[in-house]
Amino acid sequence: MNPGLSNDRPITDKKSRPGEKIIYGLIYGLSACVLALAIYFICVILLRGLPNLTWSFVSTAPNPIKQTIGIFPSISNTLNMIIFTILICVPIGVGGAIYLNEYATNKPVIRAIEFATETLAGIPSILYGVFGYIVFCLLFDLKVSLMAGALTLTIMVLPIMIRTSQEALRAVPNSYREGALGIGASKWYMVRTILLPSSLSGILTGIILSIGRMVSESAALLLVAGGSAMYMPKGNIFQQMSGSGSTLSVELYRYATSRGDNDTAFGIAAVLLIIVIILNLLTRSIAGRLQRT
Repeated sequence: MNPGLSNDRPITDKKSRPGEKIIYGLIYGLSACVLALAIYFICVILLRGLPNLTWSFVSTAPNPIKQTIGIFPSISNTLNMIIFTILICVPIGVGGAIYLNEYATNKPVIRAIEFATETLAGIPSILYGVFGYIVFCLLFDLKVSLMAGALTLTIMVLPIMIRTSQEALRAVPNSYREGALGIGASKWYMVRTILLPSSLSGILTGIILSIGRMVSESAALLLVAGGSAMYMPKGNIFQQMSGSGSTLSVELYRYATSRGDNDTAFGIAAVLLIIVIILNLLTRSIAGRLQRT
């Protein structure tokens, strides 16, 4: 045995390169900066917004005569719009991803659809607002209403839902598919019992991203849903959706720009942030229960 080779590393060991350490250092550094920036934004919003939150602020409507401020109608409009959009978007988005990934065989058509979804994901929201106003408010005669806003938001977040669901399905190993089909399971049974549970975390990510896009939207909703939040919601949810109204993001924009009331704007931002956190935790809890079953 050659003594000069006794200290050689095994061939499976990776040799450390200075360039790799630099790249990893940059990645970790940039990730830490993004995390620190997100924590900073959250802390600023909560520190400036929470002192402005009172029971009357979150449980009443604004009253110009008494000069009181309330955002309960905006909270109700936001939650209703999120619920309706999710109920429409998730089945269509997940179903479209399943079809493109598991059933479609025409590759040029698949590439065209994927290119279209990626293009739609990058279109400015104000263009969605113009489209929604022309199609839903005028052509479908829904008027300026929360339902028109929910349908417009559905078109906006559908590309996100489709692409994230596709990537989640592609991440499932092919051996899962081959094993299920090899024991005689039908394709739909394989999709329903193996692929969907295995890709649930990725689909959940798409839902969370979609909720984030919905609650932050204001430009498109000003055109299709309206900008008034003066009246307390009455009747059932369908009656509320047939009328116009502003969401929390629209109210935040109005108070921060046209009225210059930064304290109220930060209060609305804090409520919006709390709602997003609660919805994300609720979505993860539901997904966890579904995975256990």
